[in-house]
Amino acid sequence: MPGDQTSNPLSQTEYCGFPRRLMVMLYDAVILLGLLIFASAVALPFGDIHKVVFRDFWFTAWLLLVIFAYFAICWKHGGMTLGMRAWKVHLVGKNHSALSWWQCFLRFLVSLASFSSFGLGFIWALWDKQNRTWHDLAAKTWLIKNR
Repeated sequence: MPGDQTSNPLSQTEYCGFPRRLMVMLYDAVILLGLLIFASAVALPFGDIHKVVFRDFWFTAWLLLVIFAYFAICWKHGGMTLGMRAWKVHLVGKNHSALSWWQCFLRFLVSLASFSSFGLGFIWALWDKQNRTWHDLAAKTWLIKNR
């Protein structure tokens, strides 16, 4: 039926609000801190500590790879990071589908731009009707509350 709200699975969805999103980010930041300390410890034997930590492109690339791996694996397999599980939110694609690897990569890449622009990409969720950020818009994803 035209105008029937049940035809769109996302029409009956409760989207994740900005405060809950911030709490998910804080929770995941603590987990990432531990992962990055471990990843740094793994990388340190491969070079001088001052050169590696402050000036080495490969070290930075390694840390970005670790961050991407955490998010992409969680998003792809289960749609939730540990922070999302704790705050009962779920990341979905169109029609509640699982994310593709491309969506994970695009979402991660645009989230770096969202963060680098003084958080404007995240703040965008305050004005979006579905509480989506720049990286949600780019990757066609939604952060929804679990029932």
